[in-house]
Amino acid sequence: MLSLRPPHPTFSRPTRWPRRGRLSAAAAPQCASAAAAADTAAPPASVSFPILVNGCTGNMGLSVAEAAASRGLHLVPVSFSSREKLDRTIQIGQTDVRIYGPSAREDVLSSVIDEFPDVIVVDYTTPDSMNFNADLYCKLGLPFVMGTTGGDKQLLYKSVQDSKNYALISPQMGKQVVAFVAAMKIMSEQFPGAFSGYNLEVLESHQAGKRDTSGTAKDVIACFEKLGVSYDMNRIVKIRDPEQQLDMVGVPEEHIEGHAFHLYHLTSPDDSVSFEFQHNVCGRSIYAEGTIDAATFLHRKVQSKDSKRIYDMDDVLREGYMR
Repeated sequence: MLSLRPPHPTFSRPTRWPRRGRLSAAAAPQCASAAAAADTAAPPASVSFPILVNGCTGNMGLSVAEAAASRGLHLVPVSFSSREKLDRTIQIGQTDVRIYGPSAREDVLSSVIDEFPDVIVVDYTTPDSMNFNADLYCKLGLPFVMGTTGGDKQLLYKSVQDSKNYALISPQMGKQVVAFVAAMKIMSEQFPGAFSGYNLEVLESHQAGKRDTSGTAKDVIACFEKLGVSYDMNRIVKIRDPEQQLDMVGVPEEHIEGHAFHLYHLTSPDDSVSFEFQHNVCGRSIYAEGTIDAATFLHRKVQSKDSKRIYDMDDVLREGYMR
């Protein structure tokens, strides 16, 4: 089985790729903690605006709300849950955020618009509620950043287009990962067939709560297919078992519940040449910070009344929103 563990740092040249079984004493990936990432973050955004994070009861939504508070944005003190009759308040920074059930969404959001007319909504909820939420944001004219994955993507885009609402939609908010995928797309467009005949092996590891296959892995595989590689998506090795993640993949124990490790290994037909692409993310800070930059970008587009209404993270990167 493939392993995500990188070669030992003392190796002067690539070692033979381990085809099956556990890798021996290779060094585990070095991943910066969320706290370390926060210490090296850029200064607060030069603009301040109200931001409502829908999904603060989940790990990703909470991380985004904390990043918003640390960046000096005005965190709107409401959020929503998929459960009714949920009378709960959580403290994020200096803000007490009240959690409402789904039946209160429209009334509460209407009140938010009255008090915060320039609010940006960030959605990290569930696939089942994504389209319903987007329809409501569009109905109320609320600009939103959609970080929730799953749901009906075509219906999502149609809702935004029909309403002429502003939205930034991206299943991947980690800007450096987005840049890597964009680079792969450019390579596949400029050099189609460059890896014809090569064999591709793909492994991805995420926390046990992520049931679906990585969308990022699918995007990268699509690029390799344009480069001439034949690949069946069903061959992707998905690791969700914590013990395998610790022993085989090398995920630090403190990040078992929040990580995204990807490895793509290419081998020539005669097995004499190999290429390896790997990106490992520990924690959620890269996605949280990217989401705040996406919200800042969208806020500026709304304020400038830009004619374009639907954006993605590639648009954010093109305007220089990189850390």
